[in-house]
Amino acid sequence: MQRGTAGAFEDFVATVSHVTIEPKYVNMADVNFAADSGSDTPSVSEPASHELSGPISDPVSLAEHPEIVMIELLFYAYRDFVSDPDAVLATFDFGRAHHRVVHFVSRHPGMPVADLLDILKITKQSLGRVLKQLIDTGYIEQVPGPVDRRQRLLYPTAKGRALSLRLTEPQARRVQAAFAGLSAEERRGAEHFLRMMIDAEERDKVTKLIGR
Repeated sequence: MQRGTAGAFEDFVATVSHVTIEPKYVNMADVNFAADSGSDTPSVSEPASHELSGPISDPVSLAEHPEIVMIELLFYAYRDFVSDPDAVLATFDFGRAHHRVVHFVSRHPGMPVADLLDILKITKQSLGRVLKQLIDTGYIEQVPGPVDRRQRLLYPTAKGRALSLRLTEPQARRVQAAFAGLSAEERRGAEHFLRMMIDAEERDKVTKLIGR
């Protein structure tokens, strides 16, 4: 990432960390971002006017749309996967965005703010609010870069690392329980499927981050 963009955002976070805001957070899992007007997303075909009224009793056909099974399995798996840490986060008045920040900062201590923004794919303002809360409450620490003092590097504190591990523990148990009934080949297949669900241009980057 070029220094101009990264430096500007890191200066923004350094500034916002000194601004008093109400202790509210944005749950990134529940934010809907509007598509650009030039989006390539195909539009939904509208039914004819005479078909618009009245309830529809027939479910969407699995024979015509077999992918719905996987879509719903992913929904239910994610719902239960995040339910365990959600219960812990609620006791701190934190949300899933806080979880993601403490997780990735604990995984990659010293990461620049711009790199975290690239991983989470959220707005600068949203990340700035979440970071301010975690810094103010002692879970994350910002350190000036060794070369460029305007750069802000993120490190977990002992308190932040403990929170990250506490949130990871129930999720790790859930993954271990699911893998317990699978063969080594099936485990590799599950991992390959998840990798293929990532945007093609992001896969190599994610692989490097996971293996770092």
